[in-house]
Amino acid sequence: MPTNASDTSGIHVPEFLSWDQLQRLPEDIAAEIELWDRRVVWNRRGPLEHQQFSVRMRNALESHARRAMRVRGDDGDQPPCWQVGVETNVFFSDDKSSYLTPDFLVRRCLPRGADTTAADVVVAGEVLSGSDTPKRRVWKMDRYAEASIPWYWEIELDSEASWDISVVRAYELARVPAAGLTVKPLRPAVYVPVGEWEPEGPGIDFPEPFPLEISWDDLAF
Repeated sequence: MPTNASDTSGIHVPEFLSWDQLQRLPEDIAAEIELWDRRVVWNRRGPLEHQQFSVRMRNALESHARRAMRVRGDDGDQPPCWQVGVETNVFFSDDKSSYLTPDFLVRRCLPRGADTTAADVVVAGEVLSGSDTPKRRVWKMDRYAEASIPWYWEIELDSEASWDISVVRAYELARVPAAGLTVKPLRPAVYVPVGEWEPEGPGIDFPEPFPLEISWDDLAF
């Protein structure tokens, strides 16, 4: 887990914090921190391009979510209600000692001002750039999988060349059956790749959690 105590602008940030202690830090410092079992995990904000692609994906997802919410089922039932956001804290514990902040997400509708728990989230997504090491990427995926979030998405940027999208990937949660194994699985739930799209090919076409048809123009910087 990438973490350490740090001195930021003359303010010492300890290795462990409670949620209440975190709230007493300056807002610009607290915004760069995630917590896991009260351990500080630094989540440094990327450049403008990183934020822009997060917003572009949020806008595309929200457009399709609103469209899906206007379509009733064959039996006339009201369709599910979805909310889409960026950089929203997702809490994994009641005391808020463990939370991550995905770059974009889709959650079931909640009242205004309500905290987002992992049980509310159906899609967690990250925009990956040079600062996202393979270890950090895998660690976050494992946390989302352990919390049973059904889908995980990645937007990978070509930060070495053009700061443009190089690939978009979609993963679906899968349970690892223990029956027939001689050793208990290390992780009973993992993500398996179910979609991959590159700008040279057709746009993103995916059926879950609602029908998606996203063109590359929708995501262009």
